[in-house]
Amino acid sequence: MSAPDAIASAAATRGNPITARRVVVGAIVAVIGLGSVVVPWTFYALILAIGLASIYELNALCEKKGQPLEYPVALLGVGGYVVMAALGMLHKWEGVLLAGIVIAAFWIGMYGEQKGYFARTAYTLLAALYIGKLLTYFVFVRQIPGDGLWLTFYLILTIALTDIFGMIIGTLVGRNQLTKISPGKTVEGSLGSLLVVTIFAIVATRVPQLHLLWWQGGVLGLLTGIAAQAGDLVESALKRDAGVKDAGDMIQGHGGVLDRFDSYLFGGVAFFATLHLLGILQV
Repeated sequence: MSAPDAIASAAATRGNPITARRVVVGAIVAVIGLGSVVVPWTFYALILAIGLASIYELNALCEKKGQPLEYPVALLGVGGYVVMAALGMLHKWEGVLLAGIVIAAFWIGMYGEQKGYFARTAYTLLAALYIGKLLTYFVFVRQIPGDGLWLTFYLILTIALTDIFGMIIGTLVGRNQLTKISPGKTVEGSLGSLLVVTIFAIVATRVPQLHLLWWQGGVLGLLTGIAAQAGDLVESALKRDAGVKDAGDMIQGHGGVLDRFDSYLFGGVAFFATLHLLGILQV
């Protein structure tokens, strides 16, 4: 049996079949995502689309829990975060944006069902931060003068490889469950993917446009990979809480948009923070 067949067979046994459609759709998503990075405003538009689709799916999860968001407020909040970041206005006006989300959520919430009023407004603010705020770090990385294009490629590939090799290694050799939150994930898959992405991140520093030392790449790869896995587990916890397997079905073979990009939400902010931690970016 060939290696791809072995992976597919093992994945099917674990209830996570790797089909040709899933591979093709994944490849198309990757091409669109990486291709959009070349033109900044195309990339920002894609980030906005991911944010709006994700908040739609998150609202659906909340509805299944019986506690929907103030959806128009959450939608505008996510859009506001991404658009203001793209326009370079977020650092100056984020406080106003947050205040507007809070006031609008409480105000509009008064006209809905009174039961769950406080939870509904709190969830709305959290949702805007979870989706909108965390996505802005991809905008910030792309906006880094001179190195933004290559660092964004580097960031996306690091997170993508964390996901891919976590699945492959866990499927082939995984024996020990990582957490009950996501039964399909294994300790072996987690550690194996971190090893792969750290090696990738070190080797990739040979690309001169990144302007990174090998050890800086190793730290970036490791911390971004850990954060990406954490983001995946957080979204798994949200789905378990709502009693569903997938957040949606917008992406054939991959579930919803939030399922596909959950690891990017935490991975982006970790990468950006590590750039500052290592002194690569100055405040």
